[in-house]
Amino acid sequence: MNHKAKGSNAERELIHLFWQAGWAAVRVAGSGSSKYPSPDVLASNNLRKIALEVKATRDHAKYFTKKEIEELVLFSNTFGAECFVAIKFPKGNWRFVSVEDLKITEKSYMISEEETELKGFLFEEVIEK
Repeated sequence: MNHKAKGSNAERELIHLFWQAGWAAVRVAGSGSSKYPSPDVLASNNLRKIALEVKATRDHAKYFTKKEIEELVLFSNTFGAECFVAIKFPKGNWRFVSVEDLKITEKSYMISEEETELKGFLFEEVIEK
């Protein structure tokens, strides 16, 4: 499966979870390729809005370009949404990590699987916050 299909499947999986929990959720067309900043997924329950950068990986650490994170934050601030990075590691559950908890490297942002276990929220925790 190519990276684009893997990413789309991960986004669809999260959308189903949000709808099953009584939230509305959509994938954002063109996220990452539009001239305007946009998240991968937007979700809301009429009280809260969440913007997500979504990643599923086989690795034990995930790197994000500075542009990905900066655009997620810009969109979220402009739209009035909370922002998280949603990550699924091998054999793990979805974890939602605040941008502030990502480690800044010289060229990117990153988080390890271990750090997501310590700092990240499970899906159930995010929707009940």
